[in-house]
Amino acid sequence: MTIPRARHRTTYARRCATASIAGLLAVTASAAPAAAEEPRPGNWAEETLRGLTLEQKVGQLFVADVFGKGANEAHPSNREKYGVDTPAEVVHRYQVGGVIYFNNAGTDNVDDPAQVARLSNGLQRAALTHAPHVPLVLSIDQEGGRVTRIGDPATEYPSAMALGAGRDAGGARTAAAINGAELRAMGIAQDFAPDADVNSNPLNPVIGSRSFSADPALASELVAAQVDGYQNAGSATETVSGAAKHFPGHGDAATDSHTGLPTIERTEQEWRETDLPPFRAAIDAGIDSIMTAHIAVPSLDPSGDPATLSKPIIGGLLREELGYEGVVVTDSLQMQGVRELYSDAEIPVRAIEAGVDQMLMPPDLGVAIGGVLDAVRNGRLTEERIDQSVLRILELKAKRGIVEKPFVNERAVERTVGNPEHLARIQEVTDRTTTVLRNDAGVLPITEPGKVLVTGWNRPDYPGYPAEPVDALADAIGPFATPLPTGTNPDAAAIDRATTAATSANVVIVLTNNLRGSEGQRALVEELMATGKPVVAVSVQEPYDPGYADVPTWVATYDWRSVTMSSLAKVLFGELSPQGRLPVTIPAGDSGPVLFPFGHGLTW
Repeated sequence: MTIPRARHRTTYARRCATASIAGLLAVTASAAPAAAEEPRPGNWAEETLRGLTLEQKVGQLFVADVFGKGANEAHPSNREKYGVDTPAEVVHRYQVGGVIYFNNAGTDNVDDPAQVARLSNGLQRAALTHAPHVPLVLSIDQEGGRVTRIGDPATEYPSAMALGAGRDAGGARTAAAINGAELRAMGIAQDFAPDADVNSNPLNPVIGSRSFSADPALASELVAAQVDGYQNAGSATETVSGAAKHFPGHGDAATDSHTGLPTIERTEQEWRETDLPPFRAAIDAGIDSIMTAHIAVPSLDPSGDPATLSKPIIGGLLREELGYEGVVVTDSLQMQGVRELYSDAEIPVRAIEAGVDQMLMPPDLGVAIGGVLDAVRNGRLTEERIDQSVLRILELKAKRGIVEKPFVNERAVERTVGNPEHLARIQEVTDRTTTVLRNDAGVLPITEPGKVLVTGWNRPDYPGYPAEPVDALADAIGPFATPLPTGTNPDAAAIDRATTAATSANVVIVLTNNLRGSEGQRALVEELMATGKPVVAVSVQEPYDPGYADVPTWVATYDWRSVTMSSLAKVLFGELSPQGRLPVTIPAGDSGPVLFPFGHGLTW
């Protein structure tokens, strides 16, 4: 659908747009009028709101995913989904309030930091040269660990659970501060992080190492530290809005909300003791936005509705009881967890009724916008209710300096993104996270390596991911290491190649990821053990793999980014003493007795 243009706009919005365009053409770092002429942020938001039509207000509520690496680059998926060719045309046609970036093969927004900065400037130019002349909030999921949309040459970060193992609030703040500064240098002003879920269920299929800990107190401490790092480590134009997710807590889920609607069977008291504390900590720390979860929690809302659409959970608990007045954003509306019960036109209406402000990635943007407009026109939603959410979004844009500085200096990106200081500081943080769980055979540290075989799990072939972890670890170890990746579920031939190579090695290091779900990986570990060579098993994502294979030497890293493989190599070969301590409890198998307790970690 085509959204009508604005009938009028405020004088300040016109000045901001004119200056912004001039700034882009000159490739300057700022496009705002002189500070003395600017109204206070709240006044800008209120003035701008008064100048918007209903259609433009509703557009501000939506965050779209677009396709392609350039704002004016034609991409067939834009035509298929939106009826236009380029990302800029999507912004112009639907007058959305925001755009989210991805690095997957379908969306294809990310090549390198300078390109991302150009994309950001192009999208802001599209927003400011067309009605309603309001800058976008450009967003991304850049948590660290496996949820990393912009990798090397940008700085890469350890996962949240690795930071939990490091027990270092200062390090968590540093990681968020550097992440925020680099994102902002690329024009991104909202990061959907930190993850405030408490991963209390070892079988959780979607959170796992994205969570800081299974302990609410530790998770709360690190969530608050990251909120401070994202939002307070520099000026408004140098920082990003954080988004604590996924309220009211996705940590006990046994179903992936991307593919179904999880039901959390906690009592309300259990929820208050386990899941609530990190979100309360985020609110106390001043979090700009909170993301909802597509989960049903009967003890909090017996209707069966997902929390995203729940008045008792969003309007009652989050807004009224916790007093949260910031922006509430949905998780992706393309996920099955929110689409099982209602139509794509009904979902955003129910979300607004529940107390949500931003709607993220509806599967059909025209249908979603039309559903909200129809609800206002037939009296189900009031325009005053729409105004509440739009004002919050506009205030976020002003508070975070997007109005003051919608454009970035493309020539300056490399000075900030992935610079040597950032890389060194994050390496120091990551060096404190490697956790040695078991060293019964005394193999570690390896002092006389001889020939080392590095084998086991390697990531699927996925755009934007770093070097294979097997290769990255072998590179970090040095020339006496031979990499031999075996895939995510090795077959008999791959296992035979690895065991044959092991016979000529002095030490074997095998990387694992989800042993529970991979019969081939379990067989690989067993066959390597049968060679009689010293085997060091390393769980490189969730730390629960030791519950599914009895290996005398076990290590956990919580993610497999190159920075983490570098820290692992230092620990394995005695350059560093291990400092990590488990931020979760590891059971034997799915639900057996405790194998390694919370806080466990060996050192030397």
